[in-house]
Amino acid sequence: MSMKRVVVLYGGRSSEHSISCVSAGSALKAIDRTLFEPVAIGITKQGEWIISNTDPTSYSLDSLPELTADEKSRPVVIDFTAHGDGFFVGEPGTVGKPVSEQNLQPLGHVDAVFPVLHGLGGEDGAIQGMLETLGVPYVGCGIFASAAGIDKRFTKVILKAAGIPVAPGFALDARTLDAASHFEANKEQILARVEKEGLAFPLFVKPGDGGSSIGVSRVDNLEELLPALWLAAGYDHEIIIEKCITAREIECAVLSLDQTVEPQTAWPGEVVNESDTFYDFEQKYQSSSTSHAHVPADLPQETLQKVRDVASRAFTALNGRGLMRVDCFVEPDGTVMVNEVNTMPGFTAISMWPMAWEHMGLSYTDAITQLINSSL
Repeated sequence: MSMKRVVVLYGGRSSEHSISCVSAGSALKAIDRTLFEPVAIGITKQGEWIISNTDPTSYSLDSLPELTADEKSRPVVIDFTAHGDGFFVGEPGTVGKPVSEQNLQPLGHVDAVFPVLHGLGGEDGAIQGMLETLGVPYVGCGIFASAAGIDKRFTKVILKAAGIPVAPGFALDARTLDAASHFEANKEQILARVEKEGLAFPLFVKPGDGGSSIGVSRVDNLEELLPALWLAAGYDHEIIIEKCITAREIECAVLSLDQTVEPQTAWPGEVVNESDTFYDFEQKYQSSSTSHAHVPADLPQETLQKVRDVASRAFTALNGRGLMRVDCFVEPDGTVMVNEVNTMPGFTAISMWPMAWEHMGLSYTDAITQLINSSL
């Protein structure tokens, strides 16, 4: 069997750029190079597609990286009429120059793309739509599941319609609020809406399409509400205000290699945060000394199986494909509800999705192999 050339996309323009870089580096270390010839193509925060002189496998969570173009970077240009033969690479130092000055050479036939991209531009259906137009197979969820899964409001709409419990909350459109006063002029209106929805402090405020806890705040009183709304609005005009659930957050890895059968689920895991602060971006990625992943989570097997069932149903309701991580709340009485879904979950060394499948006996390398083969 001939080796398959697989483009691993990483970086991107989203606020999760650094996590994508580290995730891709981890995936590139683990990919089976007897089966696949990986080609790492990075996307800078400015949107430039490049082959970097920096090896992504050198990235780590110790210092969150940012991919930038330099004099050794080579531009990548795509011809949408050529499908898998449509990837072209220019000379070093020509990033940003007109295509006519880039002396483009074919990269070679690309069999599949592994878009290890998180957040906007990578996990929202945009890159999936581009790859569908190009006609190249790719790993992961399709356009609809990606777009619906990244939008917290529409995720709730779809899951509720499927009879799957979700955290109570509602969405605000920041474009309708008074930015000049940092929403101070809308305070009474917002409070009235909170009361109308039957919510009370503490609350969680989130950007509608964010990930990795970026822009998310726990709000314990009125004084904290408007600053939290302003912070979230810096990432998305849609702001989610949710009830603060007294529960444990349990994460379930889902794998689907054949959409004609039910998706597989791993035993759910839990990241135990030993500090008394909200589990924010820094806690997730830069303070591993205060947080530890447990797989499976320390819960009765009956409860863990309930989480698996809910995760499988959520995956199916969203028309998932390939992989997904479904994050659930488990309340003290055993009630399970979905918090959010991740259609391209983290692939870093401490990420739950690969850890959970390792526990099930599926190695990181074999999981990547199965995902790529299923996309083909």
